[in-house]
Amino acid sequence: MNAYLEKYKGIHPGIILEREFKKRALHKRPFALSIGEHPQTLNAITKGKRKLNTALALKIEEKLSLEEGTLALLQTYFDINEEKLKRENKTPNLEIIRKSLFWDTDINLIDWDRHYKAIIRRIFERGNETEKQELIHFYGNEKINTALHSVTGKPYTIYKNK
Repeated sequence: MNAYLEKYKGIHPGIILEREFKKRALHKRPFALSIGEHPQTLNAITKGKRKLNTALALKIEEKLSLEEGTLALLQTYFDINEEKLKRENKTPNLEIIRKSLFWDTDINLIDWDRHYKAIIRRIFERGNETEKQELIHFYGNEKINTALHSVTGKPYTIYKNK
């Protein structure tokens, strides 16, 4: 099991499961029904869109004769990897954003998730194109548009995705 886990550590267990089905020439729908699960659930897991809970992991491992706990551990390693990625991207690149835009607060103490609307408004009102692009990269177009559309009056301009 250790070699198996090390090889696939950080990959969603559904992706591994999909490979296993192809290798064994199994179809997902009959397999799901054979273990008493909805085919849609198994399909979402194999596409990496849904987490694999422990109870389902045990059913699948038993049916495929995999070592007990393998898929559950893969899910845990995947969750750990996802959390690490979230922690890495807690702030935008502060070398790009001028500290003078946040004259009234310490830029290093800003909660970038909680105060995203105020931050986006301020940078889109007073920032340059490079700073705006950094926020777009950090927050994404959808969150930028949400923050800018919630503004009731001028001088804020609405960001349009090009």
